[in-house]
Amino acid sequence: MGGHSHWAGIKHKKAAMDAKKGKVYTRLIREIAIAARGSGGNPETNPRLRKAMEDARAANMPSDNVERAILRGLGKLPGAVIEEVKFEGYGPSGVAVMVEATTDNKNRTTSEIRKIFTSSGGSLGELGSVSWVFQNKGYIEIEKSKVSEDKLYEIAVENGAEDVKSDEKDIYKVIVPAQDFDRTKKALEAGGISLLSAEVTYLPTTEVKVEGDTAEKVIALMEALEEHDDVKNVFANYNVPDEILAKHE
Repeated sequence: MGGHSHWAGIKHKKAAMDAKKGKVYTRLIREIAIAARGSGGNPETNPRLRKAMEDARAANMPSDNVERAILRGLGKLPGAVIEEVKFEGYGPSGVAVMVEATTDNKNRTTSEIRKIFTSSGGSLGELGSVSWVFQNKGYIEIEKSKVSEDKLYEIAVENGAEDVKSDEKDIYKVIVPAQDFDRTKKALEAGGISLLSAEVTYLPTTEVKVEGDTAEKVIALMEALEEHDDVKNVFANYNVPDEILAKHE
């Protein structure tokens, strides 16, 4: 499996961790507000807002919280101004790491993220230092037991997908240009296909294989970044042996 598949497992663990710590609502509220501020408060014409609202429903967030977050994003309610920030750097063995965060204090967040990189044996770089390693893509996972490969391929490719991968034992992976993600996702759902996960993400074009102590250090860096209150997403191009990942699940 590649770096994204490995990271998907840790991201799923992160979701449970966030819920346990009570942080998931804060992150969702920030995402809803930023989405509304960027492209308006109508989810029908704002795909990012629509996705954020779907995530809020999945997390059982009360509708009042969602409505207030939209109003705050539109400037109709008072509150701290939240901005999006991106960080790029390298972990142990030159693993490329890209971090998306939301914050009301960019200087504080930057200082804290820099400290996490440094203490984990990595270094925070300038914007653009590692982004060239990644491509912005829609990424959809579907259990193989839910659909035949022929049906999946036909619907996906006819509606914007550029590739359907079946290299994992139980899961199909559909890769979509970011601008076509919403169309492909809707077509698959309209075709009665149940989606295991669906998101616009960053997929690495190359991978760095790490093992032993170095792999442990890379995972420690990923977890430290994910646990930071302001961090929304972390992307990396590592490839870690399954047996090491299993210890952290």
